[in-house]
Amino acid sequence: MTKKSIPYGRQWLDEDDIAAVCEVLRSDWLTTGPKVAEFEGKLAQYAGVKYGIAVSSGTAALHAAMYALGIGPGDEVIVPAMTFVATANSVIFQGGTPVFVDVIPGNLLIDPRQVEEKVTSRTKAIFAVDYAGHPCDYDALSAIAKRHNLPLVADACHSLGSSYAGRPAGSLADLTVFSFHPVKHITTGEGGMVTTNDEMLAQRMRRFRNHGISSDVHQREGSGSWFYKMVDLGYNYRLTDFQCALGNSQMKKLPAWIKRRREIARCYDQAFANLPAVEPLRVAENVEHAYHLYVVRLQTDNIPGGRQAAFKALRHRGIQVNVHYIPVHLHPYYRQRFNTQPGQCPVAEAAYEQILSMPIFPSLREGDLQYILDTCNQLFPPEAK
Repeated sequence: MTKKSIPYGRQWLDEDDIAAVCEVLRSDWLTTGPKVAEFEGKLAQYAGVKYGIAVSSGTAALHAAMYALGIGPGDEVIVPAMTFVATANSVIFQGGTPVFVDVIPGNLLIDPRQVEEKVTSRTKAIFAVDYAGHPCDYDALSAIAKRHNLPLVADACHSLGSSYAGRPAGSLADLTVFSFHPVKHITTGEGGMVTTNDEMLAQRMRRFRNHGISSDVHQREGSGSWFYKMVDLGYNYRLTDFQCALGNSQMKKLPAWIKRRREIARCYDQAFANLPAVEPLRVAENVEHAYHLYVVRLQTDNIPGGRQAAFKALRHRGIQVNVHYIPVHLHPYYRQRFNTQPGQCPVAEAAYEQILSMPIFPSLREGDLQYILDTCNQLFPPEAK
């Protein structure tokens, strides 16, 4: 077994990032201070919208979005089966019921035709998930949402820096959720944000992240007041100033990092075009992909031992591939509580048996990338078909 270890994703921090955080650590505001609003403004401007609401994680952002829309007991929210559990969990946090729909085979994005079929009188929102960093078909989804008078929420935790038909992620839905976990495009350690053009929804989420209180400490300090009012039940989902300082510093590098992710993806595309057993996901012509993940489908009939054997072989050689994701409706919690069953979303279920996420992150060295490509050529040669 090689001593080499190449993760599927990782953060990139430099001295500018460290200096930005240290500056805040030496300041009077460690949380609820000026760096939060600065970070919100930078990301909202980048996404082409009016408001950004920073919270403590991508999951908190998903929860805040569901709260802002008033999701509650008896309400249904349409969710793709191919996503991380947090997307569907956020619906349950509010007492709602996730209704799972299948995905499109070529890109594993939510299938608009099935969304239309699942809309009922109980449907209160549609969740689109930009799987791997590829924006969904927002024209089709927006048309369905408008036809049924439903809000459209984008889980864009994978797609910061992407665009659809020339419009940036963050501006394609009524509410858009981002994550700043270390493997994402930029990081604040943990953290998330919701972007929107709706002032009322923005205000609701700002209260929600702060215990349901209508003002925060920084606002009261500025007005010289101690008085505050709790107007609803909220959570402590605040993001700290030093995390936001890190986010501000990382935002400066985002365009170059997205460019590098796309360069790596092109190298994979070119190499895998000659390997019949390895099939990259398709990219629509009107999309600029952000490549949080580079996902391939293995033609497992051509690989002895199938995906599991391929996974072990790559890991044994120090290439830390991963699998994203087990379809949510197959998890024991969902099967027990909501009686979901295998066969409910056959495209997602079939894809799950084949997919692998290859290493992709801006600091991936050329030598390591070439090692990955050479290893894949050895494990999945053209004559495998």
